[in-house]
Amino acid sequence: MFEALAQQQINIQMIATSEIKISCVVVKEQGVKALQAIHAAFELAGSEKFVVPA
Repeated sequence: MFEALAQQQINIQMIATSEIKISCVVVKEQGVKALQAIHAAFELAGSEKFVVPA
């Protein structure tokens, strides 16, 4: 996850972890791009395209 964000030059502002999840805070303007990068890295994006309002 961190590598996917770094490749898109998205800076992580804060990280929180638990036994079952990792949460990251990024600047609002990069939120959609960060989500897309992580979905692509873990092959969660699927083939259907959705428009997410920024």
